[in-house]
Amino acid sequence: MCFSATASFTAGAVITAIGVASELKVRKKSQRLFAAVPLIFGLQQIAEGFVWVSLQRPDQLLMQYISTYVFLITADVLWPVMVAASCLLMEENPGKRKILKILLAAGAALSLYYAFCLLSFAVTPEILNCHINYAGEFPHVLVIPAFLVYLVVTITPFFVSGVKGMPWLGAVLFLACVVSVIFYIQNLTSVWCFFAAILSIFIYLLISREKQKGS
Repeated sequence: MCFSATASFTAGAVITAIGVASELKVRKKSQRLFAAVPLIFGLQQIAEGFVWVSLQRPDQLLMQYISTYVFLITADVLWPVMVAASCLLMEENPGKRKILKILLAAGAALSLYYAFCLLSFAVTPEILNCHINYAGEFPHVLVIPAFLVYLVVTITPFFVSGVKGMPWLGAVLFLACVVSVIFYIQNLTSVWCFFAAILSIFIYLLISREKQKGS
């Protein structure tokens, strides 16, 4: 979370609990990956809690390195493929599945790009305006194009999905993006991931509804 270590650990614990509850509600194997999203969000927020702790304790460089890269690998490498993959597994419409496969392929390409950047360029977290800024040296010319692709592969699958309620998730995520870009552009990665974690509540509700329909 983008405000303090305590806030990050608290949010992480709550979201992880929602993830466990979501997994317990799953009635189809195809829903398992989708239900795991809150769990991963929770662990990501906990990782950022350790980033906060390490930034306030300069002697904890190893903690800072590990927690920073756990957070960034989740944000930049995992999420670009996670959304499309989870939607694809639940989709039954052949036409929608084709679109989701294209989005998954685009997400996989973006994940490889970000993985290359994380391996090739240093990233330094810093506290900036009460938030964490992950300052990196990624190729400047590709920052905006990569971000636009990121938005497409992490938001569009919800609108493509034929599962009832998914467009609402996409709308919430899009709103989170708009707020993050307008008000927190310097701390975009941290704030975006926090707002996106709000999806965990909607995911739990959607999984619960699907279970009730199958009962």
